[in-house]
Amino acid sequence: MTVALRSPNLLGALIPVDNAPVDASLKSDFRKYLQGMREIEEAGVTKQAEADQILQKYEDALPIRQFLMTNLVKTPQSKSLALRIPIKTLASSLSKMGDFPFKNPDEAQYKGPTLFVRGTNSHYVADEFLPVIGRFFPKFIIREIDCGHWVISEQPEAFRHGKATT
Repeated sequence: MTVALRSPNLLGALIPVDNAPVDASLKSDFRKYLQGMREIEEAGVTKQAEADQILQKYEDALPIRQFLMTNLVKTPQSKSLALRIPIKTLASSLSKMGDFPFKNPDEAQYKGPTLFVRGTNSHYVADEFLPVIGRFFPKFIIREIDCGHWVISEQPEAFRHGKATT
């Protein structure tokens, strides 16, 4: 959304997934995910299965654990998996991760086609945000998928095939 508002000429269309152009408070789950990622880092795991074993203490849902593990990469200098984004960077940025840099829709708009996809069990694109979405993105439409915030991880086929519930 930020790229679309800063440089609209770079995009032909936009699809924000379960995010709205507002400052949002993150659910408390994010702190526990950081704890799990820190534990993975400290354990020096070498396989995704080992990382998943650790994350099971912090998250029950496999699709969410799989999404979290996309931050793990093999590095040439070590046999263990490392975090693509260092844990210190994630931890220090957590309080601002839900912030949106634009506050005034009269100063920036993206007038290209915009499809907002939201999870029906998520609070990040609430009905109360629809007016401000329309001001930043006047050609928006919204589709809902029966899931939480992690739309692509929780319902990848529904997302890929555009099988919205509304």
